[in-house]
Amino acid sequence: MAVNKSCSYVEVNNCVLNGVSTALSESSSICSDLKEVSEIEVMKSISCTFDDPFDFIEESWYHCDNMLQTSDNKIHVANNMMDMDQDPRKRLCFADGRRKVDYVLVYHYRKRSSVRGSPSQHRLSIISNGSYPLGVEEKDQEGGKDEPAEVVVDVGPPDPADGEKIMIREEFEGNLKDAGLEIEHDKENKAHGHAFIRLHAPWQVLSREAEFLKIKVPTKKSYELREEKGLAATMNEAWRKLNQPFQPKVPHQEQEHSRTKFLSHCFSRDKLHLYNIKSKDTFFDNATRSRIVYEILRRTACSRTCQTMGITTLIANGVYDSAFPLHDGDFHPSGQAEGKNDRQLLHDEWARYGAFYKYQPVDLIRKYFGEKIGLYFAWLGVYTQLLIPASVVGIIVFFYGWATVETNIPSQEMCDEDQNFTMCPLCDRACDYWHLSTACGTARASHLFDNPATVFFAIFMSLWAAMFLEHWKRRQISLNYSWDLTGMEEEEEHPRPKYETILLQKRQRKKKNKKNKNETGHEKLTWRDRLPGYLINISSILFMFGMTCSAVFSVIIYRITISALMAMSPDPEVKSNVRVTVTATAVIINLVVILILDEIYGMVAAWLTELEIPKTETNFEERLILKAFLLKFMNAYAPIFYVAFFKGRFAGRPGDYVYVFNDYRMEECAPGGCLIELCIQLSIIMLGKQLIQNNIFEIGIPKLKKLCRTLKDKERAPKEIVEQPGRRQQWHLDYDLEPFDGLTPEYMEMIIQFGFVSLFVASFPLAPLFALLNNVIEIRLDAKKFVTELRRPDAIRAKDIGIWYNILSGLGKFSVIINAFVISFTSDFIPRLVYQYMYSETGTMHGFINHTLSYFNVSNFKPGTVPSISSLGKDITFCRYKDYREPPWSTEPYQFSKQYWSVLAARLGFVILFQNLVITMSMLVAWVIPDVPKNISEQLKKEKTLLVDVFLNEEKEKLQLIQSLFSRDLTQEQQEELKVSDQTSLPLQTQLGPLPPTSSPAPRTRPRAASFSQFTRQMSMSPRSDITQHTAV
Repeated sequence: MAVNKSCSYVEVNNCVLNGVSTALSESSSICSDLKEVSEIEVMKSISCTFDDPFDFIEESWYHCDNMLQTSDNKIHVANNMMDMDQDPRKRLCFADGRRKVDYVLVYHYRKRSSVRGSPSQHRLSIISNGSYPLGVEEKDQEGGKDEPAEVVVDVGPPDPADGEKIMIREEFEGNLKDAGLEIEHDKENKAHGHAFIRLHAPWQVLSREAEFLKIKVPTKKSYELREEKGLAATMNEAWRKLNQPFQPKVPHQEQEHSRTKFLSHCFSRDKLHLYNIKSKDTFFDNATRSRIVYEILRRTACSRTCQTMGITTLIANGVYDSAFPLHDGDFHPSGQAEGKNDRQLLHDEWARYGAFYKYQPVDLIRKYFGEKIGLYFAWLGVYTQLLIPASVVGIIVFFYGWATVETNIPSQEMCDEDQNFTMCPLCDRACDYWHLSTACGTARASHLFDNPATVFFAIFMSLWAAMFLEHWKRRQISLNYSWDLTGMEEEEEHPRPKYETILLQKRQRKKKNKKNKNETGHEKLTWRDRLPGYLINISSILFMFGMTCSAVFSVIIYRITISALMAMSPDPEVKSNVRVTVTATAVIINLVVILILDEIYGMVAAWLTELEIPKTETNFEERLILKAFLLKFMNAYAPIFYVAFFKGRFAGRPGDYVYVFNDYRMEECAPGGCLIELCIQLSIIMLGKQLIQNNIFEIGIPKLKKLCRTLKDKERAPKEIVEQPGRRQQWHLDYDLEPFDGLTPEYMEMIIQFGFVSLFVASFPLAPLFALLNNVIEIRLDAKKFVTELRRPDAIRAKDIGIWYNILSGLGKFSVIINAFVISFTSDFIPRLVYQYMYSETGTMHGFINHTLSYFNVSNFKPGTVPSISSLGKDITFCRYKDYREPPWSTEPYQFSKQYWSVLAARLGFVILFQNLVITMSMLVAWVIPDVPKNISEQLKKEKTLLVDVFLNEEKEKLQLIQSLFSRDLTQEQQEELKVSDQTSLPLQTQLGPLPPTSSPAPRTRPRAASFSQFTRQMSMSPRSDITQHTAV
């Protein structure tokens, strides 16, 4: 194949700025004379890369000085793997050490064949903005003869798909260069491996894209915030001093909290004089630079793929392996705080477990990771802070129950052996009659959570949920103001690769159809295209719900069978511990099933969302969140809902029990009620999920994935790898990290926890405390993961937390209903009130236990269900069971009594009263607390007024300048006209004589003033336009 010397196909390695488009062969040393490079070839490469060759020469000679040796006059190519220990910041730059690496593309390559040369020869080429290697003559070291250098020529890849990918990459990278990006390649010195492409955005590209994206930047104009006076100022100062030990030590944080505020305005290239641009290289931070480059990558099209998308489609099709921005160097501390980069600051002040007591540096998180991740950690911080008062109240409620357990009359009556309540058997034949006093421990433990303070705590937590949402809205608006997100418009999103692929397939099908070959127009996917996906979604979600219910039912069967088997045991210790053993083991089984199904449901939700073919990433994320939340909510709370509202309510009564599979009786609640079992179920599932899933999985799974990727790379790597000298570059280190998969898992685990805290908090007042302890660890665990174990995510702007707020609001309202039913139907709070105020003769709780127990005549047992062996004797005529039913001597034996209907009416009435009261109070809280803080609203109005004044003053000064210049030009024109008229009037007067004295000169037409646009256009074309000065603000 002939070697094309076009500059668009010359490989660029490490000396892009040098502009030398040669391909050098490295055998024993790199020996190519600089004089042998023709001037024409150099100027070709210069014209390919730089607009102005003279600017290139001034920039490049400095970087080439260190590569020129006077002894032998040879070129030394800069090595990408060179050691830069003396300046770690250069590890984030191109080979020249000046241009920042704003983004990295990675792809897998296979070594191509060459025309001649042995495999032992390792070729090193100077890479420029092209792709075709350029042959350079090379002297033979042994014979001293000149012969053509060994040229790397593509003789065809072994796989046609690889060749197509190479052509797509070349086209895509060419489009990136046309967009203004600068590119640096790796040399391919292995048989196959990963190649890295570094991208850099120069100032022209950054300023252009910042204007398109409407990025707000601070201006020179500033104002002083109003100083607080009086008691408020004193309290704020005291609070600031108290919080000082808990503040992270972040440099320049004091400046952010100073009284001086700089106005922000959308970046505009026409108003550069408004901004405080000290250096064009540092005016935009690294996160903003990478975001700008990512936007270019997303919208850059490649015609070979027939897509309208850029990098996302190419990654999905395997053209590139990944694309990511770089971290700001190593995260290990470097010594003094002033010399640390942002990643080291985040590691030391945020991602360490030793910093658990400090506030999060939210502004630094936003600066490094972007607004979307910053809002997540800000929300998590607000949620964790507000868990502190909820935990304190929960501890008070718990200790109130512990302090009053000795004075609780129902517990005393259950523990009193003199009462001698003989209870009916818990199972058929194998179970014996038993005394109620044996359940004394359960009754005392139940009082810890089932006491009058529980009702107060349920109301408090419902109001707490409303306050939390209102407080977060205020915090969110404050962050929007401080992060310059106010007035941010929604950006137009590009379609997803899957959507584009299916749309392309639809277009191809229409082209094959002869009837539609003449039809034109913009194709799009309709509901008919998505109908199969919707049907599969509905049926799959229903199937998953059935699977969850089946798992719960299986655990119920386990509880019933194990209870029956343990009751048949001759060991009295086993019989006495039946309920505790069965409850504990069943909850552990439930926990394991929940953890397994959670992982399955997460994958199923992603698969179902893909079937719906969402057009944009936002639509995909919202639909994925809804499906995953529905499935995981059902999975986590189905066992708890069963214990709270269904267990023991369909068991029947003695003599008429409900059986499962005609052999096993449905299980009943403990004598102390189902609330204690609900508490055990909730506590074990909540703590187990937090400990195992949220912490162990988050630590272990990323490390296992990283280990698997490392082993896989070692297997794929060839044995004949030529090791590069020096330490690895930052892009190699970042590629070894785990890719960022989004915030959905992080939000999901916190939302499920919020449900545990709010929904069934009446049964477990210590839930906020355990949630608080978990979140203190969770924040640092997530921080360590983001800083040390994940690649740097793309900085995405966001004004709020999106659909998660709606889910939180829905859970808050749903918690009011759930807590009302838990207090009414699960606890004994309502039966106690009914007994005390309707049936108690003394107005106290004495006799409550006897009131709640009904009588059953043992002669009415069905054949085969009577206990075979009874240790209490054969003289038992009646046994007791917990229910409101008529006694056997009544005219309607075993029917629901009047007390049952009275308690049921009271329960329903309490549910209605509780819901309306709490919802009314929540609405009152939301109305009292304004969404926008007063100081923020005042500052927004003040800044708007100041910006208007700035632009009005600027326009006014421009008009004054225009008028002064126009008047000066007008006077010059009048003087020239007078001179011309004087010169023409002299010969006329000599010929015609003097004019009559009555004749007056004709009125002169006044020229019309030029418009501002005409003036500015003329001034820009004028060579004196450089004297125009902008007015400083």
